[in-house]
Amino acid sequence: MSGTKDRPSRHPRRSSAGAAGAAVVRREGGGSFPIVGIGASAGGLKALEQLLGGVPEHSGVAFVVVQHLDPTRKGLMAELLQRATPMKVVQVRDRLRVEPDRVYVIPPNKDMSILHGVLHLLDPAAPRGLRLPIDFFFRSLAEDRKERSIGVILSGMGSDGTLGLRVIKEQAGAVFVQEPASAEFDGMPRSVIDAGLADVVAPVGELADRILAYLAHPRPIVKPEAALASRTQSAIEKICVLLRSRTGHDFSLYKRSTVYRRIERRMGLHQIGSIAGYVRYLQENPQEVELLFKELLIGVTGFFRDPPAWEILRGKVIPALLAGHPGGGVLRAWVPGCSTGE
Repeated sequence: MSGTKDRPSRHPRRSSAGAAGAAVVRREGGGSFPIVGIGASAGGLKALEQLLGGVPEHSGVAFVVVQHLDPTRKGLMAELLQRATPMKVVQVRDRLRVEPDRVYVIPPNKDMSILHGVLHLLDPAAPRGLRLPIDFFFRSLAEDRKERSIGVILSGMGSDGTLGLRVIKEQAGAVFVQEPASAEFDGMPRSVIDAGLADVVAPVGELADRILAYLAHPRPIVKPEAALASRTQSAIEKICVLLRSRTGHDFSLYKRSTVYRRIERRMGLHQIGSIAGYVRYLQENPQEVELLFKELLIGVTGFFRDPPAWEILRGKVIPALLAGHPGGGVLRAWVPGCSTGE
């Protein structure tokens, strides 16, 4: 597949965002609020100023900036960005709790992760030139905020951020990318787009509105399959028909709540308020069927997710296999169904 079918729509249905859109970004259960991770590298300062300058002071959202910085120089990024935004901008210190309506900037020569809404700084384990601090943070953001995680990639060289964004997509988060034509260096944005991970590709001046409009879209609680309303079940079945007709793949036996979660995410990106409306949108936009198809087939990069099974394998199965082989013998293991090759 090529051409526009592989590219996310740049003009989805959306409401006007800005201050009005931000006003309806509400905290969910447990006081959770959206956290937007922003990755940037070469040429990123100008892009960051444009993006953050489009966010109102009280949006209900926190922004965490991870940029490739010279480890030998004093961090001035917070001071520079403060000139562009009414939100408070701070350089991260260890064990700093994230709050909404603030911007957090990684300090030089540090890696950063987030756990239960608290930022932690780590000394880089990899030598200079091999570090991927954006990937590192995006992975932890996806695990900490799940479907409320947002990843943004701005101007920069290389591919840092792409692998981390894949984890955000697995958790049903959203990915926004600066249009390569508007980036001073387009390597990082193009890497994300080429990997098929971008939900929205737009000039940097439009990204703030697009992010806030997405977050303002109500996210219904995904109910167990048995509790889904008959009207919703009917709409999901229609979507399965459209998917099968377009792609040849039958999703009717997939767990309905899982399918609905992915559908609901696409509805949020397009600002569509009802699943019936999304069925119409799919009928009118065949490229969206392809994008939903890819969404449903996102590979899972975390392999060792069932510790008890691995303990049995280590303690019982492998020793028994090894005991049956003489010294110098060969034991070949084949693991089927692993999308990333662990």
